[in-house]
Amino acid sequence: MTEDTGAGPTLFPRASAAGGYGGSSPRAVLPVRDDLRDLHPYGAPQLDVPVQLNTNENPYAPSASLQKAIAEAVAGVAVTLNRYPDRDALDLRKDLADYLGHGLTAASTWAANGSNEVIQQLLQAFGGPGRTALGFEPSYSMHPLISRVTCTEWIAGTRDDDYGLATAPEQVAARKPDVVFITSPNNPTGTSVSLNLIEAVYDAAPGMVIVDEAYAEFRRDGTPSALTLLPGRERLVVTRTMSKAFAAAGTRLGYLAADPAVIDVLLTVRLPYHLSTVTQAVARAALAHRGEPLATVEALRVGRDDLVQWLRGRGLKVADSDANFVLFGVFDNRDAVWQQLLDLGVLIRNTGPKGWLRVTVGTPAETAAFKIALLEVLSEVLSEVLSL
Repeated sequence: MTEDTGAGPTLFPRASAAGGYGGSSPRAVLPVRDDLRDLHPYGAPQLDVPVQLNTNENPYAPSASLQKAIAEAVAGVAVTLNRYPDRDALDLRKDLADYLGHGLTAASTWAANGSNEVIQQLLQAFGGPGRTALGFEPSYSMHPLISRVTCTEWIAGTRDDDYGLATAPEQVAARKPDVVFITSPNNPTGTSVSLNLIEAVYDAAPGMVIVDEAYAEFRRDGTPSALTLLPGRERLVVTRTMSKAFAAAGTRLGYLAADPAVIDVLLTVRLPYHLSTVTQAVARAALAHRGEPLATVEALRVGRDDLVQWLRGRGLKVADSDANFVLFGVFDNRDAVWQQLLDLGVLIRNTGPKGWLRVTVGTPAETAAFKIALLEVLSEVLSEVLSL
């Protein structure tokens, strides 16, 4: 799991030498599980700076008409808030199936509070003590973290030099994990995985294969979804989120598509009434008006491709991206570059392979601000090199 600069506090408060919290850990006092003692919580920096391009959010706020639709949807269910929500979110799941297409129905979709909760439920059901999960690093740092907190042993698979997965089937066949994660497009590299390779991994895997498609809507033309592989593959799961393309990170709505038997199992591990009435109403309103947020996806795809070319034009290495972010480098001291950009009011992400940084595609104004700041930083780096 890659570490992020400024990732946030440790999992437990730290006791200072003066007796308060802020120094060494009080874990010797608390009866914490041994396998959690060295873990740190996931957390990208949430800093009040002019340009925030570190968490892959859609930079375009909901339109006035979508805001109105959401407000009306929430008002419509407000009178029912004394009652529990629809426990199985059937109407929402039907709407999600209609959006995904591919012949899916409510019985073959599932929703939870963000795709992280979806992944947690999958690991509760198919991972756990005595079982293993394998993912190919660098990739989404929550996969190993959620694996460990669900008592699932994590196996760190490897990627090719170009961050591809040519050897993935062989790695799966050798390690025989109970759960395999394939992130496509991958985070933080932005690279996609071919359907042929996913098929090969599935055939080699004895257990569940989870394809994390959080950034699916941003893929370049001609890049298919693993949703096409679902028929006849009962152990295959495709996870999605409304956080990115739908500009709904604050809604916290993740979902999956799979064989109905998978959903039947998840019903046994989910918490009762896990999706609030308000969450379901907001998500359904966004789905009903999806044309508006999804229209921003094309603008972000164009901005991404332009940014890739601009960065390469500055002599930097850039990974091909099918997401709404770009991984670039390589810097001798990426921490310093990250900090210099932050000092100039631009927050990006210090994550991924050594020497690389990741920037989210923002609005034209935000991307322009990033370019101006990076040029200033690069000029300072060059001056330091020339002075040596």
